Order: sequence, then C-alpha cells, then structure tokens
Amino acid sequence: MPDKLHRFLLENLNVRGEWVSIKDSWKAIQNTADYPKPVRNVLGEALAAVSLLAESLKFDGRLILQIRGTHPVSMLLAQANSDGTIRGIAKWQDDIADDASFSQLFGSGTMIISVENHPKAGAQQGERYQSLVSLEGASLAECLKQYFAQSEQLETQLWLAVNDDTVAGLMLQSVASDKTIVNAIANQENNWEHARVLADTLTQEELLSLDVKELLHCLYHEEDLRLYDANPIAFKCSCSQEKVEKTVYALGEKDVNALIKEKGNISIDCEFCNTHYVLDKIDVARLFANGIVPASGQSKGIVH
Repeated sequence: MPDKLHRFLLENLNVRGEWVSIKDSWKAIQNTADYPKPVRNVLGEALAAVSLLAESLKFDGRLILQIRGTHPVSMLLAQANSDGTIRGIAKWQDDIADDASFSQLFGSGTMIISVENHPKAGAQQGERYQSLVSLEGASLAECLKQYFAQSEQLETQLWLAVNDDTVAGLMLQSVASDKTIVNAIANQENNWEHARVLADTLTQEELLSLDVKELLHCLYHEEDLRLYDANPIAFKCSCSQEKVEKTVYALGEKDVNALIKEKGNISIDCEFCNTHYVLDKIDVARLFANGIVPASGQSKGIVH
C-alpha cells in the first residue's frame, strides 16, 4: 500500500499527529500535465496538506484547498474526499524558472479552504464552510501556519516535502488536556513547543524516505506514542458521463444542436484526469428525448 496515511498520538504531550506518503497517486496526477518544477512542487505539497487536513476533520464530502494567484500561476487546487481519494490541478501561463519562489508563482494571491459536505437525505445541497485568507508566507506550509494562527483552532503545524516520486507530509496538532484548566494552560504550551521543536529537526529527505515507524522513532522515541493503522490514499477523479451530460443538457437543446451541426459532435476533456468525452448526434437526441438527463450508461471516456 504505497499511498497511505497514519494517525498517531503523543499521549504524554497531549499532541496528536498525522503522517502521509503518496507515490502512485502522485505519479498519476503528474501525468495529467507537464507542470513546471516549482508549480509541481506546490501542487504536491497541497495534495499532502489536504490529505492531512481532511483526516483531521469529521465530515462526509470533500475538502478543497485552492490558491488563486495573480501571475504566472492563476489557480492551484487540491481536493481530498472523506473516502481517502484525492485529485489536483494547476493553471499557469508563460515560462517559469526552476528557482521561482512561492511568492513569485502566485503574486498577491489568496488561499481558500472549503469543506463541502454531501447533502443529507432529502436535501438539495450539503452544508458548506469556507475560509479565505491572503497568502502570507514564503511557502504553503507557512501560509497554513498563518491560517491556523488566525483561526480559533488549536495549535497546528505542517511539514511538507516533494520530489519526482513522492509527496510526504507531517502534521502536529495540540489537543485538549484532561487535567484541570489551570494545569492544562501551564503545561500544554511547553508540551506543544517540545513536540514542534523535535519535528523541526526533520529534513526533507527524511520526510520523503523514512517510513512512519522509523520517522516517529527518530523524533519521539522518548515519548509515549500510539500509532494507528494506516488509511489508504488514492487518486480518483469525480468526472463521469452523467456529469458531462448534465453540463451539456444545461446549455439547452437549441444551442447544443447548433454545436452538433457546426462540429459534428461535442467534445469535452477533464483537466483533472485527461479523460475525453464525446457526445454525437444520437447521444444528444437521447439526452433531450424525455426532457430529463437520463442515468448514465457506459462512459465513452478515453484516457489519453
């Protein structure tokens, strides 16, 4: 199971954590576009970050981390679903130097973190939560640190690393103590600082190459540590024939038939996974025959 996430608990410090390593899914996502190296690196970090953040939440839906930049990267998006699946994409223009910094990639951009729950039975839409912050930091990890510092959540910090083969991440979060409030306040800051300082000794190479047991032993062998079983991570796109047909149906029969007359068919590519969908004259006639979007049949998508 090359793509996996472990939760762990530093019981004596009242600090919980997560570690993630993504290999196969990272390869699949890189195959969808020829990303410049700096863009690829931030996208990999974002995939690790959303995987860690999604595991720390109790939700049924998807968590999206999006950066809207000014230039040259206009948009970067990473999504993690409550079932452990992930996907990501970035859009850029012009040439980008290999040594381009985080701020040079996005300019005066904005980071948006949103949680979209699946609708409950009988509801049209699920609950949605969104936080929007300016990009303040020299890296994605620093921006996320600022995000948590500005929120009312518990102390949280992430360490992220990327190379051609692997995306890895470590997250620590302070948790409430079962001691008295006075003792908790007095001790928890020291406990948190101790755990964080030890994690700061971790190198990028160690984060990418060590398995979870080796890594946690290096950092916290003197602490009372509980390691939980791994949860799988997998690349999966949510595109489908049915969603494509709903999109086409929303254009209206008149406009769709005009497109068919002009081009012979309607061709749609998914930017997340490169699946190619084609609807011809017969498909369009079926689509509008009953005035409703039918349940999807076999997809005509072809992965390029």
